[in-house]
Amino acid sequence: MQAVITIILSVFFFLISSSAYSTTFFVGKIPVVIEKNEFYSGMTGYIQLQGDIQDKNVSVYDIDLEDNAQSGLFSQLKNKGIKVVCYFSAGTYEDWRSDKDQFAADILGNNLAEWPGERWVDIRSATTRAIMAARMDRAASAGCDAVDPDNVDGYQNDSGFLLTEADQIDYLHWLAKTAHSKGLKVGLKNAVGLIQVGSLAQHFDFTINESCYDYQECGLLKPFIEKNKWVFILQYDAAKVPEYCSAAQNDKYFLAFFNKELDGATYLPCP
Repeated sequence: MQAVITIILSVFFFLISSSAYSTTFFVGKIPVVIEKNEFYSGMTGYIQLQGDIQDKNVSVYDIDLEDNAQSGLFSQLKNKGIKVVCYFSAGTYEDWRSDKDQFAADILGNNLAEWPGERWVDIRSATTRAIMAARMDRAASAGCDAVDPDNVDGYQNDSGFLLTEADQIDYLHWLAKTAHSKGLKVGLKNAVGLIQVGSLAQHFDFTINESCYDYQECGLLKPFIEKNKWVFILQYDAAKVPEYCSAAQNDKYFLAFFNKELDGATYLPCP
């Protein structure tokens, strides 16, 4: 009997660690479905946040929620079997967004130096969270498979608010829980220093990171790989292709090189 149990457990753990995100096996004549993460290690990805969206042969597209919600693009991609991740900024105000008037003055902080028209917001505020929940409602209604909430590291920046590490973790947990409650998967954007202390690989379904190899931080993403969750890395210096691609292959990360504008002008995935 012990040998049979060992075999069953071995098969079970093999199934949940394989790349497919849903597996069915039978106990006698009874089908048992194991639902797994839809964004798993080994997937390929493309991100473009400006300009006419280009056609790429990848598993996952990450594109702007508001710019594309009514274009029909989400359904076109999904009909090809591509997962659609919808981008929005969860930590900043942007003065070109349709919901910009919902941001009260008391939740607006300092400007982002490199991004005109963008300001940090107070992530502790109920108003901020109501706005972000509405954005996730829109993502769910538009047919997004997942969301990519950006700018979730305000506690490390000159935001204009006295944000603590605990504040940031609380907000990240809230984002993940809210996305899941709406039937969405959710990716962790950067915030590598909080992955361990906030158990973020448990709460988030995948992670998208910018430039971790430049900062020698990619090792902090390993908890996602340990859970067979997708790690998508963006780098912006194509001169590093040989060095970084070799490292990403060893780490089981998907890495691609882009220009910082993320407008489709550069896309160099590792071979």
